[in-house]
Amino acid sequence: MMTAPTPSRAMAQLEAWRHRLAASRWRGMLWVSGDAASTLNAARCLLASRRWRSPLFVGEQGIGEQVTCKQEGGEQDIGQSTVIAELGASGSTVTQLSRAKARTRLGTEHELVIYNAVGQGEGLDPDALGAVAGTVMAGGLLVLLTADDGGLSPDADYRRLAAHPWRSDQLSSHYLARCHRLLGSLEGVARWRLADRVLEVPPLDIPSLDLPESSMGAASPQDGECLSQDQAEAVARLVQLRRRRPLVLTADRGRGKSAALGIACARILARAEQRGERVEVLLTAPRPAAVATVFEHFSRLSPGARPSPRALHSAKCMEVPGGVLRYVAPDALSAMVTDGEAGGAGSVLLVDEAAAIPAALLGEWLAAFPRIAFATTEHGYEGSGRGFALRFRRRLDELTPQWQGVRLETPVRWAAGDPLEVVISRLLLLDADAVEVAPWQDGQISLVEPAGLAADESTLRAIFGLLIQAHYRTTPTDLRALLDAPSGAVMTLGSPTAPAGVVVWSDEGGFDTALADQVALGQRRPRGHLLAQSLAVHAGERGALEARVRRVTRIAVHPDGRRQGAGAQLLGAAFHWAQEEGTDLLGASFGGDAELLAFWRSQGYRVVRLGLTRETATGEHALMVLKACSEQGERLLERLEVRFQRLLPRLLAFELNDLAPQMVHALLVATAREATLDDADHRDAEDIVGGYRDLALMRPAIQQLIQVAAGAEQLMEEDAWLAAWAFQGRSDSQLAHALGLNGRTRVKQWLRDRVGRVLASAVDLSMGNGRG
Repeated sequence: MMTAPTPSRAMAQLEAWRHRLAASRWRGMLWVSGDAASTLNAARCLLASRRWRSPLFVGEQGIGEQVTCKQEGGEQDIGQSTVIAELGASGSTVTQLSRAKARTRLGTEHELVIYNAVGQGEGLDPDALGAVAGTVMAGGLLVLLTADDGGLSPDADYRRLAAHPWRSDQLSSHYLARCHRLLGSLEGVARWRLADRVLEVPPLDIPSLDLPESSMGAASPQDGECLSQDQAEAVARLVQLRRRRPLVLTADRGRGKSAALGIACARILARAEQRGERVEVLLTAPRPAAVATVFEHFSRLSPGARPSPRALHSAKCMEVPGGVLRYVAPDALSAMVTDGEAGGAGSVLLVDEAAAIPAALLGEWLAAFPRIAFATTEHGYEGSGRGFALRFRRRLDELTPQWQGVRLETPVRWAAGDPLEVVISRLLLLDADAVEVAPWQDGQISLVEPAGLAADESTLRAIFGLLIQAHYRTTPTDLRALLDAPSGAVMTLGSPTAPAGVVVWSDEGGFDTALADQVALGQRRPRGHLLAQSLAVHAGERGALEARVRRVTRIAVHPDGRRQGAGAQLLGAAFHWAQEEGTDLLGASFGGDAELLAFWRSQGYRVVRLGLTRETATGEHALMVLKACSEQGERLLERLEVRFQRLLPRLLAFELNDLAPQMVHALLVATAREATLDDADHRDAEDIVGGYRDLALMRPAIQQLIQVAAGAEQLMEEDAWLAAWAFQGRSDSQLAHALGLNGRTRVKQWLRDRVGRVLASAVDLSMGNGRG
């Protein structure tokens, strides 16, 4: 329906549309385009038009500045005080926050959300839009305010993409143009073009009255606390968790996943009270805010719950007669497991948003907790649960082959067929999947131009779907970077429309001497250039700033292309392309994982740096690897590698003394240089095996023996805890807990046996290199 309405008439039309949405338990999007003043004016009129429940305004500018609202009877000046009065009369209190804080609204609900993306300082943050869209309640509206330029110019949020020396206004805006194009073509979007005074309200296909109750989010008759049958099934499975049979719970947003966890926690502890037992249920997630809904439902169903005074390692802990529900951050939980403070018989662990937690940590917890459940959002703005399912399933199959999966299909916060869910999924490609891979030939490599990619929705979905599947933390902001980041490129293996693999890179470095000196001294920090700046500031090699460095930001291989050399072909092609373009170093930075490190080493990349602290996003230490593309690059790489080889043992003894033993083993092998045992080392090692001397006094000899074995590729994965004891000072109790040994004497004997094995495999090589 197309009209030229006055604001009052427009409000009436929009209210009638919203009423029809509410009758279907649906949500809608209103796209308002125009200049900054007119769009804000329209937003204020909409806010004042009715009594909204918990309205939210996302934007950098104030919502109460003076505007003019054209009424049927003329023009009425609506200043700040008038707006506040009108909103006060309607009973609406508006919450306003910047787009950077949009994620703080997770777990809340709003009947009206206005996102301002037009005007000075305003912009469309894809992750923020995805976050607040999920907070719109059934019958509510998401209002998007944009310029009417068709997305042809970058907005203020593009500043985050403008790596030095680029300015945001110099960047392409393919992502914005795509958003405008899709918004104009997608069904279910109401559009108000202020310049033309045109309001288009789409028709709604109302669900049939004979649809199953579950499709409308109705309560399940089997469980009065649950809002759908599959939510009820998930709760029942969680309450009945069995030993060594983990539960994997997946769902899209709005399906009641976190609510199911909270209901299950209340019932687990209530059952423990009935049995006269006390149970501790540990709950972990990437951030405390992610589990707010879990605690909300737990508290609602546990009236006697109170904060526990014994909350260690915990941001939140509630106690009831049947036990404790405690949130523990992932890094703290791993430390507790390592120290023997968590896990073991009778313990229960629930992992929420598991897709955002590194597989290595999940594996540790899987081994430590006999009863464990992993829950994750499958199509989320923060990352994808499909990457989790594919990458972690192998570990589940190995350790707990009887694991079970439950998927929540039915929306409970809104009804099936919700128009807003469809629109946001299309805009942000939350539902992109890796398509079936087409046959490819060796060397079938293509560089994909961003402009063409933005205009080809099927190819974009195939490439981005593959990136989502391969990485835990691929977000809508990564989609914008794919299309508009400067100095970047996308390369595919096989057909771009059905790729077997994709690699994305960004160029860094190339600073002049003056700027390089300022950066190295900490006086400047130009945006971007993560790898080059880290190598200069943290690894002490300022030459990396002047060199031309290319960083692989993403590499993904289709499941059907794995174990067939697809990843090696992609990296090989990227390396030759970098050489042809005069690049000095090709490298990557990723969360330290032994399996990933093994892959990069197999392609000739060398380790040059490991971060001292765990990254918030991955929960792992950032690992940097490089491969030289030029003679200058080779000289830089030699210096960086030698520095790291010398530094690593000292870091393991102090700053990295809690690094996972598997990573300690992998790093020692990756950085090993040719080493030998002298006569004194050899005698000490033999004395250790014979049991004549104290192990602690023999630590230098054991360290040397390990380095000899690593250099000769004789250090086995089973020696990881020996390396952790020797280089990190891991305690006997930690070894006993990790290895399942009873008592200090058995730990000492295990250490002597491992030293004997390493000595037997390495001493002959050492003698051949000079001792004989």
